Amino acid sequence: MRSTDLLSFALAALVRQKLRGVMLLLAIGISVASVVVMTALGQGAKNFVDNEFAFLGKDLLILLPGKKETTGGLPPITGASARDITLDDMRYLQQQIADIVAAPLIVGTTEASYRARNRQAITLGTSEAFFTTHNLDLIAGQGLPKGAVERAQSVSVIGSDLAAELYPQQSPLGQWLRLDNRRFRVIGVFQSNSSNMGLRLNEAVLIPVASAQALFNTSGLFRLFIQSAGGQSLVRLQQRVIHLMADRHQGVEDITVLRPDALLSTFGDILLTLTLAVAGIGTISLVVAGIMMMNIMLISTHQRASEIGLLKALGADNHTVRAIFLTEAALLSLAGALLGMVCGYLLVALMAWWYPAFPLAVPLWAAVSAFCCAPLVALLFALMPASRAAQKPPVESLRGGAL
Repeated sequence: MRSTDLLSFALAALVRQKLRGVMLLLAIGISVASVVVMTALGQGAKNFVDNEFAFLGKDLLILLPGKKETTGGLPPITGASARDITLDDMRYLQQQIADIVAAPLIVGTTEASYRARNRQAITLGTSEAFFTTHNLDLIAGQGLPKGAVERAQSVSVIGSDLAAELYPQQSPLGQWLRLDNRRFRVIGVFQSNSSNMGLRLNEAVLIPVASAQALFNTSGLFRLFIQSAGGQSLVRLQQRVIHLMADRHQGVEDITVLRPDALLSTFGDILLTLTLAVAGIGTISLVVAGIMMMNIMLISTHQRASEIGLLKALGADNHTVRAIFLTEAALLSLAGALLGMVCGYLLVALMAWWYPAFPLAVPLWAAVSAFCCAPLVALLFALMPASRAAQKPPVESLRGGAL
């Protein structure tokens, strides 16, 4: 039998048995769609974590006051310790290590007001280096003053969202902004293109770190960011920082140094395992669909016994009969895989539209694997019923005997 005749015969058989075809089509389509959707969720989780850390460069170290021992807990959140990280520590590290950018950080909440408008705003005391370490874009005016960080100045750079709320229909540049009981001149407006792990910097106020020390009555830093500017190894830089800080603190290692690249690598491994796990769950549904195909084809070959006997009486050999049933399985599986891909991508697009903050994405490897595995699984499970039908003697088939 020629390939075109074989294809036509298989299509005609599927048309005659619409219910069987629809059931198998749906089973395979649902299986493929589940693989697409579940892997998209896993990849979306990975993209979400990547975006949360996108504001920090891979060549960055984060210094936290307080040493966290290896006991299975998380690093200190508040930074409480017997000794704070200070601006003197930052200057010492800058003197001892070449080609680094250091950005201090003090965090507090103030009531930001301009005339009759006011709102609670996160206030960050830092330096001009913060724009480099956190990839902030200056969209108007100028950044924080350069020079000695210990000099308190009544100037501020505000986020774009805060500027739109407090200064609608006008430019905030040159205007006064009151933070609690102190006034700061607005000299610039910035924009952050990242969520900064939930910290909405576009609604924040940046002031000089010395001004923040006076405003919040503190001398210690909440965090100290150190960025490698000379391409040096981040691992060696981390060890160097820990050693220098220990020497400065009388041999006591009382700081914690975090590497965002190490955190990202750990999260990436965990989320890749999660994605593979959910892909495996979806693959199980493909196997279930294959078992369903095998059972339905066993029933089909029993019902079509006379047809098989007639084909053999007309000269069809075992290979031809087997090829007919395998062609039907291949056509159904390909159509089901295509249906599942379309439905899966539509569901992912719908979820992305419904919740745009979660960056869903279908991995190419998952889509290709699901589309290719569906026909393979279908053919594998259809092989046994097709072989049984092909091996039945023509006379018994014509009598409609059990296969």
